[in-house]
Amino acid sequence: MFYQMHELGRAWMKPWTLLADATARAYAPGGTWLSQLAGADQVAAANELLYRIGKDYEKPAFDIHSVEHNDRTYPVVQLDALELPFCKLLRFKRYTDDPAHLEVIRAQPRVLVVAPLSGHHATLLRDTVRTLLRDHKVYITDWVDARMVPTESGGFSLDDYVAYIETFIRHIGAEDLHVISVCQPTVPVLAAVSLMAARGEPTPRSLVMMGGPIDTRQSPTAVNNLATEKPLSWFQHNVIHPVPMNYPGRGRLVYPGFLQHMGFMAMNPERHLESHRAFYENLIKGDLEDAQAHRRFYDEYNAVLDMPAEYYLDTIRVVFQQHLLPRGRWVVAGEPVDPSRITDTALLTVEGELDDISGEGQTRAAHTLCTGIAETDRAHLTVEGAGHYGIFSGRRWRNQVYPQVRDFIAAHGGSAATPQRTAPKTPSPPRKGTRKNGFGPPPRKPGSE
Repeated sequence: MFYQMHELGRAWMKPWTLLADATARAYAPGGTWLSQLAGADQVAAANELLYRIGKDYEKPAFDIHSVEHNDRTYPVVQLDALELPFCKLLRFKRYTDDPAHLEVIRAQPRVLVVAPLSGHHATLLRDTVRTLLRDHKVYITDWVDARMVPTESGGFSLDDYVAYIETFIRHIGAEDLHVISVCQPTVPVLAAVSLMAARGEPTPRSLVMMGGPIDTRQSPTAVNNLATEKPLSWFQHNVIHPVPMNYPGRGRLVYPGFLQHMGFMAMNPERHLESHRAFYENLIKGDLEDAQAHRRFYDEYNAVLDMPAEYYLDTIRVVFQQHLLPRGRWVVAGEPVDPSRITDTALLTVEGELDDISGEGQTRAAHTLCTGIAETDRAHLTVEGAGHYGIFSGRRWRNQVYPQVRDFIAAHGGSAATPQRTAPKTPSPPRKGTRKNGFGPPPRKPGSE
């Protein structure tokens, strides 16, 4: 009943949060005559803080409508490239009416960004996508909140996650594709490409793996320790709950987003308390720029999604407790995962020096597993002074990491001298959780990439 009680609590709080919002607007500068009263700024600030603590946070929008590069501005349209029950494949498409520049962007490489399914929405990678759009055609996985998926759609396990990645790669076309996986999906992405290589299917030109738990035995962090100090049964009995009746996925077992959010906040409670105190003071002082930055951050940070129970428990067991991938003992839908079968895909791993989620060496371990990739097609980058988020978002990502990712992709984009990889003679049947393969590319509109 814990999830149901949480929903009842939200319903009870809603009138009070709406009242706080209305009061904050009335007493804010430029609101109503109440803003002229003594102490109005304190009343407005206190009520907005109360409203933001108690309100529901919906999934944010990517809000990428244009990209600037080389003194030119390209309009950008967000498209649904493919929709599966638990994930949408999104495409960010640039447009131009200059024929010369149109040819340039059409020739640029395709990049699939695999966002983590670990609590927050894919919009957490907004800066990653916006930066990549300077020089690439960009797709991203947009995972669906499990409470919004009807139970008739079935379950979603880690095996299904791998199958989804394979489907997305085939849909875009592996021969001219580069895959960037951020954090958690480094494991299923490596598995998907390994299985495709073992079957003789074309594989992506390159893999860029950023801050992921390939081998969590290396430099364990507090996150790793939490997953190993308790048995799998503890997680099953304490954090898995059925979705309440007021959602499409009612009855589905999930790891609720609000529990994940409580865990996020508990990792650094002092930092969050100080941030909210500073927000209150900035509102009183009229420092609207810093106040708006606080709003933007917490609009993203507080928006969480439910994860399917099967997938979450599989990840705890396979990745953090039994380390099946680095031990060579992971079997997905009856097929052994062997990264050494990858031969035609370049590999770049990226780690943050101060990463407190995926410790030093956890991502780099992919090089130990991918023995079939030539040394000349492998590289590693450790970003000095960067934490977990700094390697894919913010100043360090844009100025230090992205130039090297861009150059690595360009260096392995394929050429006439590159051997052509052949598709399997007999197509492998779709596995559980996938649709049939063979999706064609969407029709190209005039003036688009």
